[in-house]
Amino acid sequence: MNKVEMTEAIVIAKAGSGLAWEEIAAKVGLAPVFLTSACLGMNSLKPDHARKLCEVLSLADEVGDVLQAFPHKQWDQTVPTDPLIYRFYEIVGVYGDTIKELIHEKFGDGIMSAIDYTMHIDKEADPAGDRVVVTMNGKFLKYKSW
Repeated sequence: MNKVEMTEAIVIAKAGSGLAWEEIAAKVGLAPVFLTSACLGMNSLKPDHARKLCEVLSLADEVGDVLQAFPHKQWDQTVPTDPLIYRFYEIVGVYGDTIKELIHEKFGDGIMSAIDYTMHIDKEADPAGDRVVVTMNGKFLKYKSW
């Protein structure tokens, strides 16, 4: 079984369970964004979490083994066409340089880690239309001179 087959098995089991990602994450003991990312093949789980996910979704041990394998983080290099994903691409295109300038102004020359990192996705009720709230929290890593 590879990561693609693992993801297919998880998505099918999730659909059959009637559980939402947030419910599954709560049962496994992980943040919904991280758990979902691992289930979609972009992160790995520690043995206890992989085993728990397999219990929650009644999946074979083989799925848990693949969940623990380190992923090859690769994605298409073309502009995404899914409207939701494209909007994040657009946000970086429009605001990327602004984000970089403001981070450098506040922290100095460096980057925001996507390894020492958390992300939360929330829903905020608004009379003009519900709002999507995405909170990204990454450790600042200063470039060093040598």
